[in-house]
Amino acid sequence: MTTYPPNGGHRRLTAIVASAAMLLAFTGLLMGNSGQRADAATAPVGLGTAGSYAVLAGSAVTNTGPSTVNANVGVSPGSSVGAFPPGIIMGGVIHSADAPAALAQSDLTIAYNDAASRSTTNTVNADLGGQTLVSGVYTGGALALTGTVVLDAQGDPNAVWVFQAASSLITASSSTVSLLNGADACNVFWQVTSSATLGTDSTFVGTVLALTSIKANTDATIAGRLLARNGAVTLDSNTFTSAACSASAVTTTTATGGTTATTTATGGTGGVATTTFGSSVSTNFNPTIPSTGTASGVTATVGIIIALLGALTVFAVRRPRPS
Repeated sequence: MTTYPPNGGHRRLTAIVASAAMLLAFTGLLMGNSGQRADAATAPVGLGTAGSYAVLAGSAVTNTGPSTVNANVGVSPGSSVGAFPPGIIMGGVIHSADAPAALAQSDLTIAYNDAASRSTTNTVNADLGGQTLVSGVYTGGALALTGTVVLDAQGDPNAVWVFQAASSLITASSSTVSLLNGADACNVFWQVTSSATLGTDSTFVGTVLALTSIKANTDATIAGRLLARNGAVTLDSNTFTSAACSASAVTTTTATGGTTATTTATGGTGGVATTTFGSSVSTNFNPTIPSTGTASGVTATVGIIIALLGALTVFAVRRPRPS
């Protein structure tokens, strides 16, 4: 007959419990670290249907000269959209005081409030010129740009910049917003508490979310969108150059008056979404918030480990001693 030390079962149980504690501590550390990485990342501002507009105004859209706009042009609750032609709209249509424009303005309000509520990661001087900025939320008073500001993604294609201007945004003539190391114009957002003005011959990047009005002076180039909640958007021989951003998933929203706007994504990163409002079709280059899934994956792993350790513990406790 084989004999066992009287405390053998307790020793086995103690060893299993100790191992469980070590594994749980390790996975808890992983989970904590992944949470810190997720918290540290700046998420894009969701634009909803406003993302299908290159130009969106509250009171009016005016244009001088041969501006080229590469997506929808809209106004609501105002109705005036002037001088197209000579302005040209490529890949979009005009929505004037209709249900799609009203819905886009509603989505713009949500996006504006989102951008304004982001927690500051850095405070910037009034003039951004001469600086190189990595991803983050930058807060300042009246923001200006003379010369060049460089946005450096440091190799991260999901890097996001949110600029919060407590009053106005004014860029000087021939100023430039430059993208470096994989930075994407789709992930640059300018929340402006009053009005924005883009200088003559300037090169601007990103989506402007202005509470009042936006003016693009002669020959300013915009890789992004000019979206004004309450005032006018004024164009003067401007060119919009944004490429298609990551398409959003299929969404359906019913606007006031029963008009349904359905957005259907085609393709992955860099894909183009088609937004249909009744009979009109437009190109949507709305960026989406990237899905990380890291924390949920670690959580699932922890659950599996706990279940396995529980089963081993029960087995060790209940296993009968051989006689």
